[in-house]
Amino acid sequence: MEAEPETAVRPPRIPGGRDGRRMLLITFIDRIGNGLWASVSVLYFTYVSGLSLAQVGTLAAVSGAIGIAGAPLAGRLADRHPLTRILTALQLLRAIATFGLLATDHYLPLLAISALGSFGDRASSVLTKLYANRVAGPDRVRYQAVNRTASNAGWALGGLAAAAALALGTTTAYHGLLIGDGLSFLAIALLTPTCAEPPSGSRIAARTGTGTASRTAGPTSPWRDRMYLAFVATETVLFLDDSVFQIGLPLWIAHSEGVPHGLAPLLLVLNNVMVVALQVPLARYGTTTSAARKLLVPLSAASAAGGIAMTLSTTGGTLQAVCLLTASAALFTLAEMLHAVVSWELSVALAPDTAQGAYLGVHGLAQSGQRSLGPFAVTAAIATGPLGWTVFGATIAVTCALQHRLVRGRLQRGPLSVPPVTVSEH
Repeated sequence: MEAEPETAVRPPRIPGGRDGRRMLLITFIDRIGNGLWASVSVLYFTYVSGLSLAQVGTLAAVSGAIGIAGAPLAGRLADRHPLTRILTALQLLRAIATFGLLATDHYLPLLAISALGSFGDRASSVLTKLYANRVAGPDRVRYQAVNRTASNAGWALGGLAAAAALALGTTTAYHGLLIGDGLSFLAIALLTPTCAEPPSGSRIAARTGTGTASRTAGPTSPWRDRMYLAFVATETVLFLDDSVFQIGLPLWIAHSEGVPHGLAPLLLVLNNVMVVALQVPLARYGTTTSAARKLLVPLSAASAAGGIAMTLSTTGGTLQAVCLLTASAALFTLAEMLHAVVSWELSVALAPDTAQGAYLGVHGLAQSGQRSLGPFAVTAAIATGPLGWTVFGATIAVTCALQHRLVRGRLQRGPLSVPPVTVSEH
């Protein structure tokens, strides 16, 4: 018998067919809009809306806290209703909230509108992840890597456009950025219904009353699954790399003698460039659940080394500090990319196929919780002094070891993740 040509078994460049590619376009447009707004939101509320520092801080904290509820609620709904319809409704909700900010400068309405937008943002983030899992099937790790590449490219483009607009420094420029963000949500609300509804294990089981016992054994509610809740708790710590780049590095540089403040945005650029260039190649090392779990070892090493480099940046002159801070940023970016692979695979593999949405919704609490706890963690590291960063990196490393041991028992009993599915192109 003749062997099949290699091209016949080669996996597609982008998993998920037409629908997978279209959802990547949706993600790209979404992140361009986010890049336009996220980097200037504090400045908008301060200089355009005229809010005080305390009011801006409270608005961010309250809206972020309300947004936390979006992830588990959206995940639960997605187990019972068509995912694309819910996602479309959420995109429209985000557009309404964004344009609503233009209608008022009063504090309480701004607070309510921001909370609504935060809720939609967290909910849509979880549903986009769930759609990717369903549409990409066994190639979900590669798909997530491509997804993160598209996300970072979109963020970079939006951020560059925002920087150019801010050079004008006018109220009209701020309003233009906000309108651009709102239009991005309207665009993806129109594109989302054109994506086919992917197969859902939970909805199929609900309709037929059947399921595979070995894949659904154990709790079917994440709130009663103590192991999964413990896993989510460790994930909250591993997501701290986000706060390192958003708050930790800029503040550390601002309070470091002799280090140019312009280094902070350059390190953010380094972070984006590394993710765009390396996330897809790194994904090949986590294409199975056991391989993804093994990546927790280099993840812990990169986090610990990143913290040590931050500590050592205070021991020499300007050139040494710049080199060590750059090395630290590169190490924390490596940790971020490794964690993206690990988190994506384990969050799905540890969940039963009859409650994928509910489980991924609860997993979304880890990233939402990090947004609230992360600023406190990195400011505590800074306040402690140089050794605080070594402790910070070591804490992440220890958490990696805990997660490595925590998930071992469940994974040895067999994966519970969604069975491989494909969505035909049409």
